[in-house]
Amino acid sequence: MTDEQKTPSAGDGEPRSWERETLNKVLFATLQEQRRTRRWGIFFKLLFFVYLLSLLLIYLPEDLFSGSIALGKHTALVEVEGVIADNSNASADHVITGLRAAFKDTNTAGIILRINSPGGSPVQAGYINDEIVRLRAKYPKVPLYAVITDVCASGGYYVAAAADKIYADKASIVGSIGVLMDGFGFVGTMEKLGVERRLLAAGDHKGFLDPFSPVKTEDVAHVEGMLKDIHRQFIATVKKGRGTRLKESDTLYSGLVWTGEQSVEMGLVDALGSSSYVAREVIGAENIVNFTPRTNYFDRFAERTGLALGKAVLSSASAWGGLK
Repeated sequence: MTDEQKTPSAGDGEPRSWERETLNKVLFATLQEQRRTRRWGIFFKLLFFVYLLSLLLIYLPEDLFSGSIALGKHTALVEVEGVIADNSNASADHVITGLRAAFKDTNTAGIILRINSPGGSPVQAGYINDEIVRLRAKYPKVPLYAVITDVCASGGYYVAAAADKIYADKASIVGSIGVLMDGFGFVGTMEKLGVERRLLAAGDHKGFLDPFSPVKTEDVAHVEGMLKDIHRQFIATVKKGRGTRLKESDTLYSGLVWTGEQSVEMGLVDALGSSSYVAREVIGAENIVNFTPRTNYFDRFAERTGLALGKAVLSSASAWGGLK
């Protein structure tokens, strides 16, 4: 073979530069594809794991997280914590759900309604009181005791009055059997600033108690009448629940509050004692099981992990995009 027919090469047995470059590109592309495939595989495995975990949490019995699964007789606990209002942890729906589950459980020896509330909606408190009365009649062998911790005022006491007995700590704040409606008036401030109020309404009293308009005597009288009516309902509920245990006085329904020790003397509270004391010494079932409804476990899991998972997915997507 002549010299002209020989294939040029970079050296003894070494590939030429363009072949080496092509080979490097192929190997690098293969490596990129492997990395991309591996990361997508991890992502889908994680997604599948979250899906299985979600199904598991959804179909697990609620009792597993509410603490209502217990061996033998126990004292059921339902908490009224915070302001009694719709869409709160102390709403009627929330508390009543726990009470129904506690009464229904055949191993419930007695129920403690543990209250730490400054009050709230008289409507929500009334719903709870009515349901306690109904459940006590339906399950006459299951006693229900209210145990006051820090505060049981206004609507909180409205709820407690339905219990068989009420216990409190000597320093607990109890009472406030009254009704109020408050607000602000800015008429004087607007006059100083030279601001004119323009209120248009259909109906002679549609804008009653508007904070930017002068107070009308007839509007105040109307509201005071409503408050007195609700106060009368409150007093009647307390008397129905406490009966002759109350020591009637001029200040009992005035809206004042007293210590737990003073409340025993006034008949607002039956005795001093904590939840553990009532469970052990009064009900006779020291094991306390909390029936207070909690946020759905899956919802809590989703709330806590959803944001982090979203950030992780966005971060991974950015990383994969950088390999293109």
